[in-house]
Amino acid sequence: MKSQKPLLISIILNLVTMDIWAQSIEPVVHGVRNDLPRPYFTERNWGELPEGTNDWAAVTAVEPSPEGDYIYVIHRCFENSCESRPEPPVLKFDYDGHLVQAFGAGLFVFPHGATVDHEGNLWVADARGNEVIGHQVIKFSKDGEILMTLGQKGIGGSGPDLLHSPNDVVIDPNDGDIFVADSHRRGLNNRIVHYNADGAFIKEWGSTGTQQGQFSEPHTIAMDSQGRLFVGDRENNRIQIFTQDGKFVDEWHQFGRPSGIFITPNDRIYVADSESGPDTGAGELMGIKKGIRIGSAKNGSVDAFIEDMEPLRDDHSGAEGLGVDAQGSVYGAVVRRRMLERHVLR
Repeated sequence: MKSQKPLLISIILNLVTMDIWAQSIEPVVHGVRNDLPRPYFTERNWGELPEGTNDWAAVTAVEPSPEGDYIYVIHRCFENSCESRPEPPVLKFDYDGHLVQAFGAGLFVFPHGATVDHEGNLWVADARGNEVIGHQVIKFSKDGEILMTLGQKGIGGSGPDLLHSPNDVVIDPNDGDIFVADSHRRGLNNRIVHYNADGAFIKEWGSTGTQQGQFSEPHTIAMDSQGRLFVGDRENNRIQIFTQDGKFVDEWHQFGRPSGIFITPNDRIYVADSESGPDTGAGELMGIKKGIRIGSAKNGSVDAFIEDMEPLRDDHSGAEGLGVDAQGSVYGAVVRRRMLERHVLR
């Protein structure tokens, strides 16, 4: 009978080799990859700070205008709240980073997500309230004039006339219909609210849960060229895609834990994952690096990554909001580290 030693040695060597190989590759969880190409370099000195300030406050949203002339930066004033603060939380920049205008002081408690519509108007969601202001989405003209409000000032709730801690908003460029992602973490609602262009309630859909069509913190919302709605269902670590009637289309996990979504007119999708990595008890994806994953809104492929500067730390989050300008530069709104990042193609 032949000796089994050579076979045993071969098996052991193969197992050792497989273990070394397994330890050397990047983690892949639910199709999320850390080892994607990284074609951007990062700048952290873009944009003039308002006079009398030396540092950014918590930056929550960055929204370039469709004409390619202005970039709006939304921040959360001093100590991550605009409640009783004098600072204007909306900063309007030209493409050279010069501050052109600042407005919105006294209107927000916790400014959160934002969008610029096809006419150049800015919409900002207030994800908290204090019985005087908040729990609203406010529409501004290019010059900072209030044109419309959704929800009732300072009153959080459910139903057609109230919002509770709304996170984000997106506007259909064809008919002006409005879609609001409502609510923030531990908020009253987990739903999408649909209004017409005049702000009249049409319908809502969604509830709290993990099933298709349910949400646990719909943190961001965006629209592709087909008019489909992409909702960042953050605590469920997925993007859910819907028709404008609320019909479920698909769910994607490969972009990580979505805090912010931006889709360009040619259906390039940018997804900010600000919370993956460590486990803080909120259901984060373990071993997945924070950063911005980039791909196609048409087929869900992911082909590029902008890694956060502290991708696995639990005491800091990466960029939550993001925007992409006419030149393809990507702006990251970083809340906890309080900075604005600009990522430029090499």
